[in-house]
Amino acid sequence: MKTVEQHITDILGLIAAPEPTELDLLRAHGAVLAADVVSPVDLPGFDNSSMDGYAVCAADLDKAAPDAPVRLPVVADIPAGDATPTAVRPGLCARIMTGAPLPQGADAVVPVEWTDGGTVTVGVDRPVRVGNAIRRAGDDVREGATVLRSGVRLGPGEMGVLAAVGRRSVLVYPRPRVVVLSTGEELVEPGRPLGHGQIWESNSFMIAAAAREAGCDVHRHGFVGDDPATVMETLEGLLGRADVVVTTGGVSMGAYDVVKEVLSRLGTVEFTQVAVQPGKPQGFGTVGPEGTPIITLPGNPVSAYVSFQVFVLPALRRLRGLPPRSLPTTRAALTAPVSSPPGRRSYLRAVLSEESDGATAGRTVAPASRQGSHQLSALAGANALVVVPEDTTDLPEGAVVEVVRLPELP
Repeated sequence: MKTVEQHITDILGLIAAPEPTELDLLRAHGAVLAADVVSPVDLPGFDNSSMDGYAVCAADLDKAAPDAPVRLPVVADIPAGDATPTAVRPGLCARIMTGAPLPQGADAVVPVEWTDGGTVTVGVDRPVRVGNAIRRAGDDVREGATVLRSGVRLGPGEMGVLAAVGRRSVLVYPRPRVVVLSTGEELVEPGRPLGHGQIWESNSFMIAAAAREAGCDVHRHGFVGDDPATVMETLEGLLGRADVVVTTGGVSMGAYDVVKEVLSRLGTVEFTQVAVQPGKPQGFGTVGPEGTPIITLPGNPVSAYVSFQVFVLPALRRLRGLPPRSLPTTRAALTAPVSSPPGRRSYLRAVLSEESDGATAGRTVAPASRQGSHQLSALAGANALVVVPEDTTDLPEGAVVEVVRLPELP
């Protein structure tokens, strides 16, 4: 059997580095930046007020006090966005709004709360320091500064920065298009009645959701039966909307393992066994005239999910323009003993808990009581996978183990 690492490497060998493309800001949301972004301007671009108040010369208010307010003539109103140049001489002031440009000659802003709110003259009841409530040009970003580095995922904060430095579009690695397809004559779309021997199809929903969490645009085709011609026709029809195809089911050794039967004929898809539990039967290769990568996963739901996180996720990261890393790991103490078949690396569903003391930082991990590859219910409450190495068959309660952290919803 192949090692886990070799199978990951083989799949990554199918995945070419993505080509960057220029996208409008909103379409670029969630994509990965393909080039550094440099600000063409200072931010802010001009000295401006950080609050509603009065632009003044601070020296005029040195003797202001609650019982002896200083009164100043108001010579101008300056709203935010005002493009008219304004100046203030000593002994005068201008009423100013938040974000409005500071008038020439003023060196401080008095908050309106320190005044009587006058519009012709205003009384100020305390001194003010030079620079009070002023946002200086370039306080946030200097012209020529790099505001975003290549490789960052564009979330809301990054989108705000891009717009603030005047970018209408940006060079990104677009979100990969993933098509998810399940196979099996026993499958029925959820919500429809079941016949004898049938089950509601769940894999495509699960894998589509996992791919979406991984930052991809996902098309869930649903499922097809076990007719080879239908499977091939369906696959060919989906290739135009896919950067990668992920299938579940039909890759084992059975008489009706249709994915294996159909794709083996092409000579571009390899089916193999990997030293992993769950998920031993795996497949990978290319389909169609453009050589679209296809990754075929087992049909048992837990096998499909674990296989996605271990084998598919690194490939999707590379397609996004990110380092093809696996999920992060930590160390934790088992709260119950676990077992594993010899010669295979097990990934056991578990719940990771965190404290703050001891050699493992107080982390403990509780394995799920049901670990069958068909037992999907325990997966919903799991936030981690306990890793049992290939050369280990039993681990006692309290043993410190490697733990894979499963993705969390944002």
